[in-house]
Amino acid sequence: MNLNTPISKVRGLGSAKSGTHHWWMQKIAAVALVPLTIWFVASIVQLTQADYFTVKAWMSSPVSAIAMLMYIVIGIYHLRLGLQAIVEDYIHAEGMKVFLQFSILFGCTIIMVASIFSVLKIAL
Repeated sequence: MNLNTPISKVRGLGSAKSGTHHWWMQKIAAVALVPLTIWFVASIVQLTQADYFTVKAWMSSPVSAIAMLMYIVIGIYHLRLGLQAIVEDYIHAEGMKVFLQFSILFGCTIIMVASIFSVLKIAL
């Protein structure tokens, strides 16, 4: 029994050759974000009454800086994958789809670079 559509045979794609990797990466990123989000929320709660120098000292810790960078990178990667899936599923005009995919990639890259720069500026 063959589950491939005629067009997928022409393109060489089966039912699990294009979206599976994307799906798995989004799920892995989501699982990685669970402990990082718990750490982030707990840290923010502890730092609510802290002054600038306390927060700077906390961020200067290698563990805090690395965890924050991981949270940012994985979080924005997860965001990009989710937005990409929404565009692929709900936008049918090819030109608009390309424009939105480029905008998502560009926007997420800008946010990620600015966030990483901010963390490094505070931590170093």
